[in-house]
Amino acid sequence: MQENFLTEDFAVHGQINANDLEAAIAAGFKTIICNRPDSEDGAVPFDSLKSIAEAKNVPIIYQPVISGALTDDDARQLADILDSAEKPILAYCRSGARCASLFDMAQAYRTA
Repeated sequence: MQENFLTEDFAVHGQINANDLEAAIAAGFKTIICNRPDSEDGAVPFDSLKSIAEAKNVPIIYQPVISGALTDDDARQLADILDSAEKPILAYCRSGARCASLFDMAQAYRTA
């Protein structure tokens, strides 16, 4: 599993599968965020990953955002998640780029 750390406590990754999720949890990620809608071609259904994370007592958050159409509301929501979630955090989408863009936007709304 090759994640891209944007900060010490936040990394992004392309689409993950069950094995990747297990590896992320084993690597010490404490919160997982899905920024990819289930409706996108090639998306692994969130619910199939949610059951794995929940069995390991790792919060997994479904925050689907549309590639190329990120909104201020999306950024505010991620900022709230970042301020309250246990770290380190792994966010994933199709390639990781959408997560990185959303993370950059969210910094303007961070309170912590």
